[in-house]
Amino acid sequence: MRFDLSDEEWALLEPLMPKSRKSARADDRKIMNAIFYVLRTGMPWRDLPERYGPYTTAYNRFNRKSRRGIWKKIFDKLASKSHDSLYLIDSTIVRARRAASSAKGGSKIKRSAQAGADAARKSTRSSIAKAAR
Repeated sequence: MRFDLSDEEWALLEPLMPKSRKSARADDRKIMNAIFYVLRTGMPWRDLPERYGPYTTAYNRFNRKSRRGIWKKIFDKLASKSHDSLYLIDSTIVRARRAASSAKGGSKIKRSAQAGADAARKSTRSSIAKAAR
Protein backbone atom coordinates (compact mmCIF):
# COMPACT_ATOMS: atom_id res chain seq x y z
CA MET A 1 0.00 0.00 0.00
CA ARG A 2 0.99 3.61 -0.36
CA PHE A 3 1.94 4.26 3.28
CA ASP A 4 3.23 0.80 4.17
CA LEU A 5 6.86 0.16 4.99
CA SER A 6 9.02 -1.17 2.18
CA ASP A 7 11.16 -4.26 2.74
CA GLU A 8 14.26 -2.03 3.11
CA GLU A 9 12.57 0.17 5.72
CA TRP A 10 11.32 -2.83 7.65
CA ALA A 11 14.81 -4.39 7.59
CA LEU A 12 16.06 -1.27 9.41
CA LEU A 13 13.20 -1.20 11.93
CA GLU A 14 12.78 -4.87 12.72
CA PRO A 15 15.93 -5.25 14.88
CA LEU A 16 14.85 -2.15 16.85
CA MET A 17 11.51 -3.66 17.87
CA PRO A 18 11.33 -4.75 21.51
CA LYS A 19 11.28 -8.48 22.07
CA SER A 20 7.92 -9.89 23.09
CA ARG A 21 7.59 -10.87 26.74
CA LYS A 22 4.36 -12.72 26.03
CA SER A 23 3.84 -15.66 23.74
CA ALA A 24 1.84 -14.68 20.64
CA ARG A 25 1.14 -11.11 19.62
CA ALA A 26 0.04 -9.26 16.52
CA ASP A 27 2.42 -8.89 13.61
CA ASP A 28 4.83 -6.03 14.40
CA ARG A 29 5.14 -4.95 10.78
CA LYS A 30 1.37 -4.69 10.35
CA ILE A 31 1.08 -2.65 13.55
CA MET A 32 3.93 -0.34 12.54
CA ASN A 33 2.25 0.16 9.16
CA ALA A 34 -0.98 1.04 10.97
CA ILE A 35 0.79 3.55 13.24
CA PHE A 36 2.61 5.20 10.35
CA TYR A 37 -0.61 5.29 8.33
CA VAL A 38 -2.38 7.25 11.06
CA LEU A 39 0.61 9.56 11.60
CA ARG A 40 1.09 10.28 7.91
CA THR A 41 -2.56 10.89 7.09
CA GLY A 42 -3.58 12.61 10.33
CA MET A 43 -6.77 10.58 10.53
CA PRO A 44 -8.36 9.54 13.82
CA TRP A 45 -7.37 6.12 15.15
CA ARG A 46 -10.98 4.91 14.87
CA ASP A 47 -10.90 5.45 11.09
CA LEU A 48 -7.94 3.12 10.55
CA PRO A 49 -8.63 0.79 7.58
CA GLU A 50 -9.55 -2.78 8.53
CA ARG A 51 -6.54 -4.28 6.73
CA TYR A 52 -4.37 -3.10 9.65
CA GLY A 53 -6.43 -4.90 12.26
CA PRO A 54 -8.18 -3.38 15.27
CA TYR A 55 -7.38 0.29 15.77
CA THR A 56 -7.13 -0.28 19.52
CA THR A 57 -4.14 -2.58 19.03
CA ALA A 58 -2.26 0.04 17.00
CA TYR A 59 -3.27 2.84 19.38
CA ASN A 60 -2.25 0.93 22.51
CA ARG A 61 1.06 -0.18 20.98
CA PHE A 62 1.81 3.43 19.93
CA ASN A 63 1.13 4.72 23.44
CA ARG A 64 3.11 1.95 25.11
CA LYS A 65 6.13 2.64 22.90
CA SER A 66 5.83 6.35 23.67
CA ARG A 67 5.77 5.79 27.44
CA ARG A 68 8.71 3.42 27.34
CA GLY A 69 10.83 5.76 25.15
CA ILE A 70 11.06 3.28 22.30
CA TRP A 71 10.25 5.87 19.63
CA LYS A 72 13.16 8.02 20.83
CA LYS A 73 15.52 5.03 20.73
CA ILE A 74 14.38 4.18 17.19
CA PHE A 75 14.84 7.78 16.07
CA ASP A 76 18.31 8.03 17.62
CA LYS A 77 19.41 4.74 16.07
CA LEU A 78 18.17 5.70 12.60
CA ALA A 79 19.62 9.21 12.88
CA SER A 80 23.03 7.78 13.77
CA LYS A 81 22.99 5.75 10.53
CA SER A 82 22.27 8.82 8.38
CA HIS A 83 24.99 11.18 7.24
CA ASP A 84 22.40 13.92 6.75
CA SER A 85 20.99 13.69 10.27
CA LEU A 86 22.89 16.80 11.34
CA TYR A 87 21.06 19.09 8.93
CA LEU A 88 18.09 20.89 10.39
CA ILE A 89 15.87 23.66 9.11
CA ASP A 90 14.82 26.00 11.86
CA SER A 91 12.30 28.80 11.43
CA THR A 92 14.68 31.26 13.10
CA ILE A 93 16.97 31.18 10.08
CA VAL A 94 14.24 31.63 7.47
CA ARG A 95 13.68 35.22 6.52
CA ALA A 96 10.06 36.21 6.01
CA ARG A 97 8.98 38.79 3.47
CA ARG A 98 7.42 42.02 4.60
CA ALA A 99 4.02 40.84 3.36
CA ALA A 100 4.18 37.87 5.72
CA SER A 101 3.88 40.17 8.72
CA SER A 102 0.83 42.00 7.36
CA ALA A 103 2.80 45.22 7.15
CA LYS A 104 0.20 46.81 4.93
CA GLY A 105 -3.45 46.34 5.56
CA GLY A 106 -5.20 46.38 8.87
CA SER A 107 -8.90 46.88 9.31
CA LYS A 108 -10.74 47.48 6.06
CA ILE A 109 -13.60 49.27 7.83
CA LYS A 110 -12.65 52.84 8.63
CA ARG A 111 -14.75 55.05 10.86
CA SER A 112 -15.15 58.59 9.66
CA ALA A 113 -13.67 61.37 11.76
CA GLN A 114 -17.09 62.99 12.15
CA ALA A 115 -18.67 59.83 13.61
CA GLY A 116 -15.83 59.55 16.12
CA ALA A 117 -16.12 63.19 17.14
CA ASP A 118 -19.86 62.93 17.81
CA ALA A 119 -19.56 59.85 20.01
CA ALA A 120 -19.32 60.27 23.78
CA ARG A 121 -15.99 59.52 25.37
CA LYS A 122 -16.01 56.37 27.42
CA SER A 123 -13.22 56.64 29.96
CA THR A 124 -12.38 60.28 30.68
CA ARG A 125 -12.82 62.04 33.98
CA SER A 126 -15.35 64.45 32.52
CA SER A 127 -17.65 61.64 31.40
CA ILE A 128 -17.37 59.97 34.85
CA ALA A 129 -18.20 63.27 36.52
CA LYS A 130 -21.19 63.81 34.20
CA ALA A 131 -22.50 60.33 34.98
CA ALA A 132 -22.18 60.93 38.72
CA ARG A 133 -24.37 64.08 38.57
